[in-house]
Amino acid sequence: MPDDGALGAGAGTARRPVRFLRVLGFAWMLVPLGFFLLDRGALLAGHPAHVITLAVLGLVGVVFLVRDRSEGYVRPPRQRAVPRPVFRVLLVILSVALVAVLVWLRPFAATPQAVAAMSGGAAVRVTDAPAHILIEPATGTPTRGLVFQPGARVDPRAYVPMLSEVSRAGVLVVVVKQPFGIGFLAGSAPHAFLDNHPEVTAWAVGGHSLGGVAAATFAADNPGAVKGLVLWASYPLSSLAGRTDLAVASISGSRDGLTTPADVAASRALLPGDTAYTVLQGASHATFGDYGDQPGDGTPTGDRSAAQRQVVAATVALVEGM
Repeated sequence: MPDDGALGAGAGTARRPVRFLRVLGFAWMLVPLGFFLLDRGALLAGHPAHVITLAVLGLVGVVFLVRDRSEGYVRPPRQRAVPRPVFRVLLVILSVALVAVLVWLRPFAATPQAVAAMSGGAAVRVTDAPAHILIEPATGTPTRGLVFQPGARVDPRAYVPMLSEVSRAGVLVVVVKQPFGIGFLAGSAPHAFLDNHPEVTAWAVGGHSLGGVAAATFAADNPGAVKGLVLWASYPLSSLAGRTDLAVASISGSRDGLTTPADVAASRALLPGDTAYTVLQGASHATFGDYGDQPGDGTPTGDRSAAQRQVVAATVALVEGM
């Protein structure tokens, strides 16, 4: 005898999981697709892990829809490890959590001007690869290098205009494409670039915001591997105060609402005594990249172009002085 009473009641009960799986399947399929369509340019410009994950989530939705079609009949009773109502609640919680994560991971897209800078110019060549962007002087062989980590969820192309100016000074620049735009997921990335460019005899690492934290962590964990550290609106988590072999530049904005002036001041004890500090008057967190406004940031009051020229100048001074 079928479970849940008479056949009529059983048939009515069987239709509920069919509807549940159908709704869940469409959600898992359409939500990732929607995020991809909304952020397609920035997603395709970043690390492929993000796009692959969205594709996998969409395929899970297709599987739910296929399973929905296969459940159009009353199944014989069987022992379940997890009761069906509990299983449904867990799936709903998981679905809501995934949507929340996808919303949080939405990248800050580079401005059209930054995207245009990917074409390079007379002075620099820009090469776009799956896991990094390479910016190199058009002539000569650079002996100084900088591995740069973007800020959290920021389109890596947003840093190409300023870093192209750094490269014009004869510096090989590598912009890391971080999985999901999170610096700590690419914390060991500099190793590959240091090994692949033997012509570079002096390397610095650096980054913006969380990317700077990841770069500082790399410098702390790999003494002797790099000679310089550039922090754009950032600070280290562990002490580098005793590192006499490491040149450090800290560049921050007076109107930064995310890496505040108080944060930078508190981090001084973690940096070497000869760290070069540059405070950009009127600059905010988003001044350090070309990606528009950022939630929680302060309101900039200074000249953006002038502030970015200061960022470039301080970065070049650090790299040339290594």
